[in-house]
Amino acid sequence: MREEEMDYSNLFVVLMGLGTVFAGLLCIILLVSLMSWVCTRTAGTQTPPKAAVPAAPAAAEAVSPAMIAAVAAAIAEDLGTDVSAIRIVSMKKV
Repeated sequence: MREEEMDYSNLFVVLMGLGTVFAGLLCIILLVSLMSWVCTRTAGTQTPPKAAVPAAPAAAEAVSPAMIAAVAAAIAEDLGTDVSAIRIVSMKKV
């Protein structure tokens, strides 16, 4: 007996591929929406306590010379130059 070959048209293959991708993306959207809904339901209205923010920064929090040396060394290493070629004009903690 002779086996029959099934030839699919190009349009059928393209539409099946697009349909599969679209269905997969739709499933991902639905799963993410469901997980978001579940997370908001289980989390409730719990908010983390806020930390007290100091009114004014203290002068003791100045940048130390060791910190300046470390930053200068890191910049020099990244640029591929010597540390003596790096000049840091100002620096402040953020």
